[in-house]
Amino acid sequence: MPLEMNTNVFITCAVTGSGGTQDRSPHVPRSPKQIAESAIDAAKAGAAIVHCHVRDPETGAPSRDLKLYREVTDRIRDAEVDMVLNLTAGMGGDMVFGKPNAPLPLGEGTDMASAEERVAHVAECLPEICTLDCGTMNFAEADYVMTNTPGMLEAMGSMMEDLGVKPEIEAFDTGHLWLAKNLVEKGILKSPALVQLCMGIPWGAPDDLNTFMAMVNNVPSDWNWSAFSIGRNELPYVAAATLAGGNVRVGLEDNLWLAKGQLATNADLVKRAVTIIEGMGSSVMGPEAVREKLELTKRAPK
Repeated sequence: MPLEMNTNVFITCAVTGSGGTQDRSPHVPRSPKQIAESAIDAAKAGAAIVHCHVRDPETGAPSRDLKLYREVTDRIRDAEVDMVLNLTAGMGGDMVFGKPNAPLPLGEGTDMASAEERVAHVAECLPEICTLDCGTMNFAEADYVMTNTPGMLEAMGSMMEDLGVKPEIEAFDTGHLWLAKNLVEKGILKSPALVQLCMGIPWGAPDDLNTFMAMVNNVPSDWNWSAFSIGRNELPYVAAATLAGGNVRVGLEDNLWLAKGQLATNADLVKRAVTIIEGMGSSVMGPEAVREKLELTKRAPK
């Protein structure tokens, strides 16, 4: 399809993630207070959406603790600055295998939970958006498999829609988009869907531009989509996604650096994204405009 640059772009800030980045930068937030404060700073810098994981405040390890999610949610909702809240639902499908000659039993780090458990914090906090990782893939960190079976995705997707929370389809390869389109065709997910194209994550889709455009061309024309890459290609992908007609994501979940030798904050990365987008002649959308575009309803939890 021909390129049609997006002239009204929304920015998502992925605030902390669940990887080992907390040991490589002092700016990666751990506690609910730190995560919320970093999200608020990102919103002040121009992010319309904040995408949040939670971590054990003491160790920085990824967590699915409902109390931690609730504290982050409450702090963000109490903030003077507005933002769209997007919570991860990607955890709870991790399988870590043993050595090839003895893959079982599954190793330390395995976290396999039911659909109900994986969506429990979404039901508790009622964010406007939550993620739905639309496929299974290997990760390069270890013999680690992110497991999302079709049945699991159908169950989780149905729960999210029933809660009135919009799923953000996380697509790490073209097959994930194929599965997402099938979920929409079955009526499990509503159309137009929201997609995040996740580029450059081993071993998903590489972030060369030919592969990126193959991903873009597999997104239905009436869907809303965003894209990002990791590490040194995070900021170039702000330009690439805007030029290709999409929206953008930056943040410390995906990249720790503003420039060589210069560690970034979430606000730094958002400010740089704003500069790139506006330098291309596009404008940056605020949270209310995003709610209208994506048909989101801001709600307080029960």
